[in-house]
Amino acid sequence: MKFLGTIFLGILFFLYSGEKGTLLEKIKASGELQVATLYGLTTYYENVNGQMYGFEYELAKRFADELGVKLRLVVVNNVTAVFQQVINQEVHFAAAGLAVTPPRQSLVRFGPHYQQITQKFVYRYGSLSPPSRLTDLTPYHKLNVLTDSHQIDILKKLKKQYPQLTWQEWPEIASKDLLKQVKDKKLLYALANSHEIAKMRLLYPQLEIGFELPHSNRLAWAFPRNSPDNSLYLAAIEFINRLQRQGEIDQLLERYYGHLLKAKDFNYVNIRAFRRRIKKRLPLYEEHFKLMADKYDLDWHLLAAIGYQESKWNPKAVSGTGVKGLMMLTKSTAEEMGVKNRRDPYESIRGGTKYFVRLKARLPKRIQEPDRTWFTLAAYNVGLGHLRDALKLTEKLGDNPDRWTGVKEHLPKLTQPRWYNQTKYGYARGHEPVQFVTNVRRFYNILVFTNLLDKTAKKNQEKELEKKS
Repeated sequence: MKFLGTIFLGILFFLYSGEKGTLLEKIKASGELQVATLYGLTTYYENVNGQMYGFEYELAKRFADELGVKLRLVVVNNVTAVFQQVINQEVHFAAAGLAVTPPRQSLVRFGPHYQQITQKFVYRYGSLSPPSRLTDLTPYHKLNVLTDSHQIDILKKLKKQYPQLTWQEWPEIASKDLLKQVKDKKLLYALANSHEIAKMRLLYPQLEIGFELPHSNRLAWAFPRNSPDNSLYLAAIEFINRLQRQGEIDQLLERYYGHLLKAKDFNYVNIRAFRRRIKKRLPLYEEHFKLMADKYDLDWHLLAAIGYQESKWNPKAVSGTGVKGLMMLTKSTAEEMGVKNRRDPYESIRGGTKYFVRLKARLPKRIQEPDRTWFTLAAYNVGLGHLRDALKLTEKLGDNPDRWTGVKEHLPKLTQPRWYNQTKYGYARGHEPVQFVTNVRRFYNILVFTNLLDKTAKKNQEKELEKKS
């Protein structure tokens, strides 16, 4: 039935796209697709160099590229403003991590969903006896939510079963600001989307997750409900459905969320230690990371993340197997890279970067980014030979050997005789490169997000000074 529905939508799309003067044709003629969104780690953000990122941004950008037009983002401050943009048809649609709910469906028309989330009860680390389940909540445990958020719809339903539920709505602020108030002890409790809290805990490890509400929500793009022209809407349906079939949605989800810790595995102490060392240790080596990154056209945050995963930025680090230094090079690798003193932090960074670049160049050309970087990280940890074994094993078992989503499932099999006896290089501790890649990606994100926060704070301070002057 789903296949037949897709065919039917494809036929409708063909008919609409053939009409003269349809919305889709007008967009192509103007060369611009206008999309409302929110600024945030799960939607759209810019790094310190002005490059654009974010799950919603990237998905919308791919759609614009397919239409052959430029994407123009209309960035607003809160969910209320997003819906106003769509309802008033000031934009073509919204891509802002919007949950599909019956009340919202009476206001806008949603496309196919591409992500599923849940709601988490959030409090600050160290809070005394926080509620651990819904039945523990009393009228004194006031939940904080955003005005017009889908969480309010959930709470209204739950209140019929749990009449003691109380909450306060916060207008005209973003989710990240609400969570920051919990981190700063200005609020006790909040409800947060599962994907947002997973990202924000990298910045604010003080945030703790309690129980999960017994409801899940699907996220989708929102289109004007009363538009007489369906051409763009049908094109979007065909686009999302095709990306679902091709596994591209799963690939995007892996890119933005695959490295994040599950709540039960989150370690506040480790993340806090990393953030502390960003201030104390990283400045000693940051310029050399940047120098090597510039030389080889890499992101210095990635090199710094590798260095932290390897040695915690300790140039005197030594492992039980004899690897040494800030980038933890083996003796043979150091000699190959021209490193004379592995404990010299600058030589180590130079050698580790050079080794990373060489590994990356030796991967099959068909492997594209970001998987290419993740495969290189795995090879940095376990060796290129074992990685190649894992690629062949992945293909043999019917998964895509060019995607990290498949390979990371099969690398751990190299610990099992049943599988490593079939490979060229034999046994390997395959769980370790998977964890290595996950950790480096997580540290990389924390570094990027921390710099974004610092940059934003600096801008705000400058604005305040301008106002006073």
